[in-house]
Formats: sequence, structure tokens, C-alpha cells
Amino acid sequence: MKLFDTDVQQLKYEVLREIVGLESKGELKEGLGEIPKKIVPGPKATLRCCIYCERAIVEERVRLAMGGTKDNPNVVEVMSIACDQCPTARMYVTEACRGCIAHRCQAACPVGAISIQDHKSVIDRQKCRKCGLCMKACPYHAITVQERPCILACKAKAISVDESSGKAKIDYGKCTSCGMCVRQCPFGAIVDKSYLLDAVRMLRRSSTDKEFNVYALAAPAIASQFSNAKLGQVVAGLKKAGFRDVVEVALGADLVADREAKELAEKGFLTSSCCPAFVQYVRSAFPKLADHISGNASPMIETAKWVKRKDKTAKVVFIGPCIAKKAEYRKKEFEGIVDCVITFEEMQALLDGLGIKPEELPAEDLDGASYYGRIFAEHGGLTEAVRHSLAKDEIDFKVVPEMCDGLEECRSALLKASAGKLQANFIEGMACPGGCIGGSGCISSNHAAKNKMNLEAYAKKAPGAAPDSDFRTICVPGLKSPVCKKP
Repeated sequence: MKLFDTDVQQLKYEVLREIVGLESKGELKEGLGEIPKKIVPGPKATLRCCIYCERAIVEERVRLAMGGTKDNPNVVEVMSIACDQCPTARMYVTEACRGCIAHRCQAACPVGAISIQDHKSVIDRQKCRKCGLCMKACPYHAITVQERPCILACKAKAISVDESSGKAKIDYGKCTSCGMCVRQCPFGAIVDKSYLLDAVRMLRRSSTDKEFNVYALAAPAIASQFSNAKLGQVVAGLKKAGFRDVVEVALGADLVADREAKELAEKGFLTSSCCPAFVQYVRSAFPKLADHISGNASPMIETAKWVKRKDKTAKVVFIGPCIAKKAEYRKKEFEGIVDCVITFEEMQALLDGLGIKPEELPAEDLDGASYYGRIFAEHGGLTEAVRHSLAKDEIDFKVVPEMCDGLEECRSALLKASAGKLQANFIEGMACPGGCIGGSGCISSNHAAKNKMNLEAYAKKAPGAAPDSDFRTICVPGLKSPVCKKP
């Protein structure tokens, strides 16, 4: 059974798995140079023009898999060597052209860029302004526009073409680190840096010197990701990897929902703060609305704070579907709260690199949060949690939400809010379509309906109600405790 959605993900995984395996044995320095040859053994190329190009790209992937260059703090980078210089914003006539005699496309073109040759429409690219009027005029929809997948994927409009090289380039002032370009580039030329090596070294040090414990913070979307093992077996696998315990980030989501409900009732209009890509988008593209962003930290940050209150020696590694979390935890205001962030893709490489097979382990429970905390991972889940918190605390305030499924819908809502035309009083912003279960760090995001079904089944297993504002409802000693009813 194929594990990942694409072969690009498979290649990324193979590089990460090799690095984990070498580091776990203390052989990374000696074995680093052999990784490209192991992944691209040759003698024939299978993906590019030659094995030397393929190996050079793997070398670049190894560099980014080890954290990338320090002079570029952005999480997402373009591997210039891998960019195929795809055509950009090009209007062209497809085989669907019937050679009609109406020539509506020709008549619609304001610059005379269309001529008729051998009864077919032909576009002069030197004259074409890419206005799309010909495309709208054609009754057969025979004219279409071809755009680079990375540019189409980036709703923050942070990607353009370098005029000198023809390669993709990122405007880091606009980039939200959502990772949609990483997911959509067919050549795998856009990559998110990995900090998995930091997590492996942290686990090794913890097992050796015993001076601190390492905890895994599991995002709720984890319930939607694994088809070869049960969730409880994945938890057991993480513990075998060296994590002291696995804590649900849904705990922090419960706290955030309570606080966000009170803040919304107090201010009357709010945009959510749970999705770091959405928060960054508001700050960069709609700075006048930045004051309306909820003052709450994300569930990841709140859960990490809670863990470190419980265990003063704790180091925490967030595991989730989100590339933007890699940017969030490194922000100055959150320094020292979260120690590392890895994605579900990287977690799979961690377990396999260490030779751990979760499907062969006895399952362990993950039962520390409420139903409402767990459904944060899907589109609309935050709004439902906020409504629940308002009702639970008997706060007389009616939520009128604008639930944004992806950054394009976020942009539309923010434009209306900027113009004073938004009817809603709460914008739930999710940069990834479908919410966190569609994140760019997922093992699979192609099966949206199945992912949502798995998440909801997991959420319904939650014991008890949501904890109160300072987690006093955690009533069993230790970190792994069921959520209890308020005393």
C-alpha cells in the first residue's frame, strides 16, 4: 500500500529516514556523503536527465533536511537546481477548438493577438496581455490559461518568477509558510526545512544523561493520518522512540476556546489566532486588521506551557500537519516554549529510521482532551468550540462566524472586513483547505472525507468535558490524565 500521496513526498521521506538512521547510530558525519548514492543508485536516471542531476538534488534535500542555511530564516525555500521553469500565465488554444466561423475569441481580443490559421485560432504570445477575454468568449471552452502550480497554490501571492533565471522565487515578506507550494510543486523544487535532526539529538541526549524528559505534543489531526496502525499503536511507537509521554495538543485547544470565547464577547469582533499561517497573512496583507487578531496563543503554545509547568525538566516536540508551526515556534515571543516542531511526514521518517513498527506494538491510550478540543483540526471546529464555551460559561453573546476554508476564503473575508461589509463578528481563519487535516505536512491529505471521518470518530471518544481555564480539571497525577468534570 502506498504510504504517501506523491513520489515527491516519498523522496523527502527517504532522505529524512536515512538521516535519522545514521544519527541514531552516531554515524551521520561519516555516512552523509553516501545518502545521494543510496537513494539514486543508478546507473540509469529515473526522474531527471541523469543520475548526477538527481544526486545533486538529493544533496540539496539533505542540506534542507538538516535545517538549511542559517542566513535564510524562512521555513520554505526554493531549490533552484530542481525548478523546471514551468510556463507562467500563458493563454493557449487546446485541441477542443472546433474551427468555428463565429470567431468570438478573435473579436473579443482587445489587442489583436488572435488570428485564424487553418481554421483554428492561434495566439500571438508577443501581443497577448493574458486578460482572459478570449477564454470567456469561446463557446467550447477551448482556450485556457496555463499557470505554474506553485503560483496557483500560493494564495498569499508570495511566489513569482525570477526574470534572469526563470526559476520560482519567494517574497518572504508575503510568505505565510503555509506550505501549499511545497505540496503542489510537481518537481519537488520547493521544500520546507526540517528540524527532525534536532528532535533525534534531543531524544538521544535525554536517554543518555537523564537530565530532562522529552514529550511529544500530538496535534488532533494525528487521528486522520495513519492507515497501517491504530492511533494507540502510534502513541506506543513514539514512546519507544524515547518520548517520555505523548500529550494531546487538544488540551491547549480547550483552553484557547474558553479564552477566545471570552475575548470575543468582550471585544465584539475577532479573528482567530490558532492558525499561524492565517495570523501571518493578516499581519502582512491586512495590517490594519492586526489589532483584531485574538490575543491568545495557539493550542501548541498553550499545551507546551502546561507541560513545562508540570515537568520543569521538560523538552517538547510538536508533531502535526503544519509547516507554518515551524515558523511559529521560532518566533522571539515564543522562545523556549516549544523546543522543536516536526510534521507527520517527518514523524513517519523518525519511526522508520529508528526501526520502530507501530503496527506490531500494543496500543496505548491518548485520552487527555475534550471533543471540542479535538475538532479544532477541521474546518469549522474552532467556531463550534467557541460556541460551546460561551454556552458552558453562560455568556450572553451570539457568534456570527465567517468560517474560512483555505487562504483564498480568508482573503475574501478580510477584504470585506476591511471595507466594513462583513456581516460576521468572528473570522475563523484556516490557511489549509479542510483545516489542519488538509495541512501540507500531512502524510496524506488527498482523502479529505476519510480524514474528516477519522477525526470525528476520534473526537467522539473524548472522555468528559473541556478543562477549565487553568487546567485544574486534570485530576490524575502526571501528564497523561483524562479530562475530568469541573469540581
